[in-house]
Order: sequence, then structure tokens, then C-alpha cells
Amino acid sequence: MKPKLSKVVQEQIQTPSPIRQIMKMAERSNIINMGLDPDDVISFGGGWVNHQAPELLRQKYLDICNDKERFHKTGAYSATLGDQRYRELLAEMETRLFGMKNIGPDNIIVGNSSTQLTYDMFLACAEPGEDVALLDPTYANYYGQMVFGLTDSGIVYDPGGPDRLKIRAEVAYLKVLDTENWTYMPDVDKTLADMEELFNLRRPRLMIVPSPDNPTSQIASQKFIEGAYEICEKYGSYLVIDFAYKTQYFGQYPEYYSWSPNDYPNMVSIHSNSKWARSLGRRGGWMEANPEIIDGMERVQQCSILCPDTMHQMAVVDYLEEALFDGSLASYLDKARQDYEKAAGVTLAAIDRHIGMPRLEPQGGLYTVVDIGRDGDEFVHDVLKNTGVLFIPGKGFGSTLKNAVRVSYGPMVHNLDKINEGMERAGSYL
Repeated sequence: MKPKLSKVVQEQIQTPSPIRQIMKMAERSNIINMGLDPDDVISFGGGWVNHQAPELLRQKYLDICNDKERFHKTGAYSATLGDQRYRELLAEMETRLFGMKNIGPDNIIVGNSSTQLTYDMFLACAEPGEDVALLDPTYANYYGQMVFGLTDSGIVYDPGGPDRLKIRAEVAYLKVLDTENWTYMPDVDKTLADMEELFNLRRPRLMIVPSPDNPTSQIASQKFIEGAYEICEKYGSYLVIDFAYKTQYFGQYPEYYSWSPNDYPNMVSIHSNSKWARSLGRRGGWMEANPEIIDGMERVQQCSILCPDTMHQMAVVDYLEEALFDGSLASYLDKARQDYEKAAGVTLAAIDRHIGMPRLEPQGGLYTVVDIGRDGDEFVHDVLKNTGVLFIPGKGFGSTLKNAVRVSYGPMVHNLDKINEGMERAGSYL
């Protein structure tokens, strides 16, 4: 008898990840199959930064590779929590860049990516079958991670019903986008009241808030985070802030960017090297939380990755030992932030000039979302086929974006003319 894949995998294959669908849509082979020239396609689909990594960081990798003994050390295991000096420097980074006090290496665990850490966080901080609160819209990958991480291994099925999972976590959605006026969380008091009602009814174990957000590039207000933390504290839940884009804020960052996990024990924050250091493919991330959570994460990580990548840790430690203290890291981040803010402005102006549809103004990050007034999937295929311009359907990020698309200016941060050209092509066709 041929063995079968697990039930949860079989089910999830039928509902593929929106992230994978997004990436497949932009693949060269898919573009060719649509009869288009890949070199002529302008894509607003990429969820990645495109500024150069710090030159000093590149040099640190070279130095390690050119030193036979140090390169030999990159092949050794690091501690499961991550290198001690690396964790010390990450704490120092929070202090110097964001004014965080009362944080140390005991509050930090290093992982191979924020994606891996988020998945392990579900295992460490929730029980199978417990609900999770997500914003609508929000990052598309949380749902799949939740299903895989919080489905009971002793799965129960309806004997006479369809062959689908019965015991697993479900999402409690909190709508934060006013689709009538195309505004993000216009009434914070009402949003918090809705959250209180949601928690009273569903009792989710944790709530995830990206800040800046993907796909909207909005930054949750200080008032909302304070209220959300109080609700999580009241119901014995965790408030998880996904800070993947933390350094890419426009304007002044809110006070909670400096909150220490020692002062807010119900808060967990997840961080990534992908965006600030343009290290998407090199991977690297860390989590900040109170020591009890870090201890739990260490045990989970022993079984998921055993330890984070040693070479990446060594290179970043060497880089931070210089750049964090001589001011070059702060200058590097300021320059990148200014470049993305400029790209955001060019994108908004091009949307207004050529598309003329409601959009959100980014407060950081790489994106905006546009209300196109009809099914996003149909719109994307129609525009791509007829103009060679690629947008991303919004519904994978939440029901509020079913008639919307996500627009990313990240990959074109240093090619602003392409932003204008793409919007002009799409607008002329529309």
C-alpha cells in the first residue's frame, strides 16, 4: 500500500499559500506561458527590498572566507539561542536605535529567519486548537503557519462528513480597513471595542500585529497598541508585534518601538535581517520576549533548526562591532529609509495620475493597497496579459482586500522611472 501525506498537508495543498501563488505568478516561466516577454514586464509584486547591503557587511564575509581558521569555525554549531555576543549586540542595537531600556541577551533568541521564529512561536506560546487573532488585512503567511503549528496531532474527523480537519486553530479576524472610505483604523476606540468583543467571545491565545504592516504599510498607533496590550493582558494572551520592517518607518516611530519585554511580559516581538540589511536570501532573524518565553523557544528550536547559521552570525557580529558604534549603521538605515519614502511618494503620485483609484499612504515599509473596485484576481490577470504590468491580488491578505491589489515599490527603489512607466501602461489600458 502506498503511504499518504499527512491530512493537514493534503488539505493545505488544496488551499495553497498566497505567498507561493504570488511568487509563482511572477516566475519567468509563467510570464512566458502568458505570451509575454519577461524582460518587458514591470512587476509591482515583489515583497523585497532592493537597496544594497552595507558594503562593510560584505567585507566582513570576505574577511571570514579569507581566514582559514575563521572559516573553519563557521562550520561549527552555535548555541541554540544564538551566539552570546550577537545577542548582546542586538540588545545594544535596540538601545541605540530606538532608546529601548532594560533589555539584554536573556531576552533574545536568534533564529534562521523571522518566518521560522514565527512558526516556532506558535508551538511555544499556544496549544493545538487554540484560536489566533489576526488583523484583516494582514501578512498572508500567518494563516498557514498557524494551521501547521496548531493542529492537534491526534486529529479527529467527522465519521460521516468530508475528510477534513476538525480539531485545529481558527483565526479570529479583527477588521482594521474601512473599505467604504479606504482608510486604515479610522476609529481606534471602535477597533479596540471590536477587539474586546472578539477576545471575550473567542479567547485567542495570541494576536499578531505587523508594524509597519504588510500589505498596507501602515504603522499601528500608540493608542491602539496600548489598548491591545491591555486586552491581551486581561485575557492572558500574547501580543505579538512583527517588526520585520521596523527600521523602515517614515516620520517618527511610536513609543512602543522602545518597549522592553521585561516591562511588558505579555509582548513578543519578531525581527528580521532581511529588510534592513538586504539579507532576504542570507536569512536571519531574532525574537525578543521575557526570559520564560525565550526558554520555551530554546526548547522548540532545539527540535526545529538545532541552532542558527553560524557564518551569518559571525559576519553580522563583526559588522555591528564597528557600524553600531561609529554611527555608520544609523547613517546607512537613514539613507535607505529616505530612498523608500521617496519611492513611496513617486508610487502614490503615479497611481493618482494614471490609475485614479483609492489608495493608502504608506507610513513605512514597501507597499500600498489600491481599491480597484472589482475582483482582484481577475483584475491582475487582465492587466498583466494586456499591459505586461503585474500587481498582486489583495484577497490573500484578507477579505477586506478582495476588490483590491497590493502594490510594491520595494524592488524599484532605485528605478523610479519604471514605477511611472508601469502605472502609465496600466492606466492607459484601464
